[in-house]
Amino acid sequence: MTHPPPPRPRLFSITWPLFVELLLGIGVGLVGTALAARVSDAAGGAFALTNHVAATLFVVFRIIGAGIGVVVTQSLGAGQTASAQRLARAALGASTWIGGGTALVAWLGAAPLMRLMNAPADVVPLAVPFLMMLAPAMLGDAWNASMASVMRAHLRTRDTLAVIIAMHACHLLLAVPLMVGAGPVPALGLPGYALALLGSRVLGLGLHLWLWRLRLGLVPRAQDWWHAPRRELAAMLRIGLPGAAENIGYRLGFMVSVAVAAGMGAQALATQAYTSQLMYGVLLFGLATGLAVEILVGHLVGAGELKAAHRLVKRALSRGLLVSLLVAAAVALASPWLLRAFTQDPQIIAAGSTLLWMTVLLEPGRTFNLVLVNALRAAGDARYPVMAGAASMLVVLAGGSWLFGSVLGWGLPGIWLAYIADEWIRGLLMWRRWATLGWLPHARQARSGH
Repeated sequence: MTHPPPPRPRLFSITWPLFVELLLGIGVGLVGTALAARVSDAAGGAFALTNHVAATLFVVFRIIGAGIGVVVTQSLGAGQTASAQRLARAALGASTWIGGGTALVAWLGAAPLMRLMNAPADVVPLAVPFLMMLAPAMLGDAWNASMASVMRAHLRTRDTLAVIIAMHACHLLLAVPLMVGAGPVPALGLPGYALALLGSRVLGLGLHLWLWRLRLGLVPRAQDWWHAPRRELAAMLRIGLPGAAENIGYRLGFMVSVAVAAGMGAQALATQAYTSQLMYGVLLFGLATGLAVEILVGHLVGAGELKAAHRLVKRALSRGLLVSLLVAAAVALASPWLLRAFTQDPQIIAAGSTLLWMTVLLEPGRTFNLVLVNALRAAGDARYPVMAGAASMLVVLAGGSWLFGSVLGWGLPGIWLAYIADEWIRGLLMWRRWATLGWLPHARQARSGH
């Protein structure tokens, strides 16, 4: 049974809740990094390195995560609400298996993973137990991420934002006393952050379950938590597998660069960690725009409005490029003061400032990727970003980080040069694909499937 789709909101009305949601996530990471850095630069490096490893492991969730939002939005755009509900239930079961598997790998493989990452000797004793304690929260993250994707696909971005605010507020309220101590609560350091993270994810799960019932009329049955029907899972995998491959390729290439930085010592690792936290803040608007574009393009493709999708992406890209350039320049100008939130080491501050000025060149290229890859995926053209970008991620991102940073001895600026080259190469390839309408046959095929 089909129903007419609801009126679609403007791009900005979808983008701003996503931006605030992502900003809160980055804010929690900044606070955690700053609290860890108060202990020592080794603790700050351990915090960042462990979170990089956890994020890389969690990319496995993208096998279905990249497909959940797209297939649900396409079903809703075509007016097929029953199909959208079946997909939502299937996403929950698949999240249990993938999230649980990821958590198990983090728990059992913490020490080997840190050795693989070339962690400095003074970082390992802090990073290994921290990663083990982060493991249970990964399952909670998988559930929350899939449930949030379903909510966004139904254009419930403000409800999702409310859950994220509650989760991050809970995380911060618990993390600060657990990490630094308060009254009878002892200072636990990095394990305190992990415990606070787990508590906040349990809260988020409860709120998502309530909103699914209230807003979507969806109440998960017992079997939904472990059962992933073949048909619905196949629909998510058709989009998710290429999307996951693209994300995994990028994360692996990025982790090579982190390992190269770690091989330069704890000071270089801390510099990379602090600068990366600020760099994540710069990319927020482009990332929020890309996610909003994915939601709206999915609805437009499902409804067969392909010309409107094309116009939307061009408009979003022009805005994203301008904002990313201005924000990157502002952060670079303020970098000496911003970096003092993490450290007073003049060498780290000077090196980090140089990297943030290089980020002004990096971010416009990244915006091409954030907007266009999401648009291509939402249009059903999920394989092209992997095929077009794989060589760059392997040769330019990973190989360039090793060559420029280690072999040629250019240090962290060499790694950032590899970042810049990789983002621009892939970004221009994605733009060529969209501008030449190479995605149209895939969009028509996705539309005919509904």
